[in-house]
Amino acid sequence: MKPVNKPSPALAGLHSTWRKQPLSRDKADTLLLMAACLLVLLPHMLHLDWWTSAAGLGLLVWRGWLTLTGRRLPPSWVLVPVSLLMMAGVYASFRTFFGRDAGVAMLVLLLACKLLEMHAKRDLFVVLFLSFFLQMTSFFYSQTMGAAVLNVATVVLLLTAQLSFHYTGLVPPLWQRLKMGTLIMGLAVPLTVVAFLLVPRIQGPLWGLPSDANAGRSGLSDSMAPGNISDLALSDDIAFRVKFTGTAPPRSLMYWRGIILDEFDGKVWTHGSQKFPGPQSPQSPQARGQANPQASFSGKPVTQEIILEPSGQRWLFAMDIPEGAPVLEGLASTRNAGMELRASRPVSKRLRYQVTSYPGYVLQPDIGDSMREAMLDLPPGYNPKTLAYAKELRTRLGGDMQIVNAVLQMYRNEKFSYTLEPPLLGVNGIDDFLFTTRQGFCEHYASSFVVLMRAAGIPARVVTGYQGGALNVVDGFMEVRQSEAHAWAEVWQPDRGWLRVDPTAAVAPSRVSLYAPLRRQGISGLFSVGNNSTLSSLRMRWDALNNSWNQWVLNYNDTTQKDFLRSLGFSDVDWPNLILLLFVVGSVAIGIVALPLMLNRARLAPLDKVYFSLCQKMAKRGFARPPHEGPSAYAARLQAGLPAEAFAPAQKFLALYTAAKYGKNSLPEAAIVSRLKTLLAQCR
Repeated sequence: MKPVNKPSPALAGLHSTWRKQPLSRDKADTLLLMAACLLVLLPHMLHLDWWTSAAGLGLLVWRGWLTLTGRRLPPSWVLVPVSLLMMAGVYASFRTFFGRDAGVAMLVLLLACKLLEMHAKRDLFVVLFLSFFLQMTSFFYSQTMGAAVLNVATVVLLLTAQLSFHYTGLVPPLWQRLKMGTLIMGLAVPLTVVAFLLVPRIQGPLWGLPSDANAGRSGLSDSMAPGNISDLALSDDIAFRVKFTGTAPPRSLMYWRGIILDEFDGKVWTHGSQKFPGPQSPQSPQARGQANPQASFSGKPVTQEIILEPSGQRWLFAMDIPEGAPVLEGLASTRNAGMELRASRPVSKRLRYQVTSYPGYVLQPDIGDSMREAMLDLPPGYNPKTLAYAKELRTRLGGDMQIVNAVLQMYRNEKFSYTLEPPLLGVNGIDDFLFTTRQGFCEHYASSFVVLMRAAGIPARVVTGYQGGALNVVDGFMEVRQSEAHAWAEVWQPDRGWLRVDPTAAVAPSRVSLYAPLRRQGISGLFSVGNNSTLSSLRMRWDALNNSWNQWVLNYNDTTQKDFLRSLGFSDVDWPNLILLLFVVGSVAIGIVALPLMLNRARLAPLDKVYFSLCQKMAKRGFARPPHEGPSAYAARLQAGLPAEAFAPAQKFLALYTAAKYGKNSLPEAAIVSRLKTLLAQCR
């Protein structure tokens, strides 16, 4: 026989107590409030420092333990040092108490601390209102439809907790309170929709955002070092969506041009010599390339409608090569000689624009001596093996394109591999990659190729952007994700201009010709959609739903509002008329909500109505009846305070009402009500 592990007497007694006795009213309400606060804090756990999340959750667990065990809350001499220590931690992490991230971290910790200081009803309302405010700050980080649904659920739970603390007598079951909280939330929906559609929209925000409001955006930057793009390849976030006018080009042509990197310090490529002109209209001849000696276009144009996600960068993307700068709402855009597109300000909100590209082009057939020298420049003292190999290729092959093909053949035939986890490289990183490790991502191949070309006397540069995309068959948009960030090379040839060369395609052709995202390692690989058709279909539907949410809700601006009003027959509505329309439609919405509530209001029976009339008459004489006082007790109190001649009709009234209300009476109700009204008239 195995020995049976019995709990200690203290634990057994505690378990028995919890099992036999249900939670008290105060404990149940407090735990419900804590559950609502936990739902408020959960979205912030994705972006807070680990210690802030751990401290917030730890304080919640502490409060829950105190509630379940019935222990007293900690005194001020314990809470004050804890709070000061956590504020010091916030300052140590952010070097400030201001800004988005520091402010949200403080609010999270203050909410958790306030739960340990709920001594009065006033503290309860502080916790509730602080929770509502902290919940709104989650939209600083995510405005997706999923975030909106979670916020609605959080509001319902907070309202339910607030309702629970307001009950004084018998408390309804939790599901009924949740139903009431949902109903209260639902009552606000009509007026919310009217306000969303009709409140005047202005260009720009109503207030300035903190300097770190756009921090944490993922996307390409204006520099490239080994590991930059491979880090992006682990992200499934959407960079932009594209819808083609007409037939979509093959995936092998979907090079989404972004940033030219042409300065190299031995390790990092940076954006250097390309200078931006003033804003150009895509309708101008120079912007369209019709009178621009730097570019000429041929073949069938490809028109794209692009929805660019916020990136915190100024770069815009278009398929190689854009005909002109797009027209942006509220922003100017430019296109430089290298066919890079750029907005006048960092992209902090979703942008929708249209651009036309030509897959056939001749770009900068004459670059001049100064630019040619810049495109051949290499830092001295780096990668001697690569330089020697390039000179050997020049001596052996002679022609530029023969050298290009030879290097591509080397990548293709020798033991080079395409991987997200390449070995670390030393000071001479290009030498290490070409002659030792031979494992890398697209930035390794593009960087090594351009260095080889420059060392061989061929002007070359790196271009970063995105390659490919996956069609969402639900809404017809091509989704280009951060995982499709890519780097390729351009080499310059006289009279032919800049030619795109993708050395990665020589090593991993599927990276360019097929939608074949790399298999992720570790935990993230367990949740990869892969080739599962059911999961892929669900993901497409969810992405399409999010796209609709982005277009019709998050991108509802001044222009969209005017188009909406115009579709309703209101053309050229100015602010005064729009406010008047808001008042009228808002009043109708309030009426629609209020009318059913008024019609469903409990009506008094004729017997009770005449009884309350007596109570009102006696209240004017100084004998107000409390809600809990019955007719018999009320009659006794009136007898003690009223003269005999004044009390006589009141006594008969209350006796008749009591018999009719609570006893058996054969008289019709109408006759009783008539008699009561006669007695009421005598009560003077």
